[in-house]
Amino acid sequence: MDLPGITLRHIENQDNAEIAALIRKVFREFKIDRPGTVYFDPTTDDLYRLFKTPGSAYWIACDGDKIIGGCGIFPTPALPEGCAELVKFYLASEYRGKGIGRLLMGKSIESARMLGYKQIYLESMPELGKAISMYEKAGFKSIDHPMGQSGHFGCDIWMLMDL
Repeated sequence: MDLPGITLRHIENQDNAEIAALIRKVFREFKIDRPGTVYFDPTTDDLYRLFKTPGSAYWIACDGDKIIGGCGIFPTPALPEGCAELVKFYLASEYRGKGIGRLLMGKSIESARMLGYKQIYLESMPELGKAISMYEKAGFKSIDHPMGQSGHFGCDIWMLMDL
């Protein structure tokens, strides 16, 4: 897929403020800026440090020098052995529908495979319906309960994918 000017790279320390602002902007856009979500998660302000955790990876999408999205894989506590979580997957509104989100998610899934994971879990909300449709197309299946200890009690959609 050729997306002129769009690059994907690993997160860097200087990305923290810009990606946190983008994530919170998306939450306000969908009116999901409430407790129990990433919006209030203190790790959102220091994703670079969070993704130094062994078994994790975070990808940043850029249009030139501008951060337009991100997506990662994280070994959320209490997930089953061999399972990681797809986390903090957000894309600026003007870049949606162009294949960039699919590219970001694909990079994260590829990272999960390279890290030796056998399953990927995710949490979402009904307000993010287009993302949920994309997850289903990628092979995620709905499950009826949360897994692990993400602390995001505001999420009520849970999905799992076998790699």
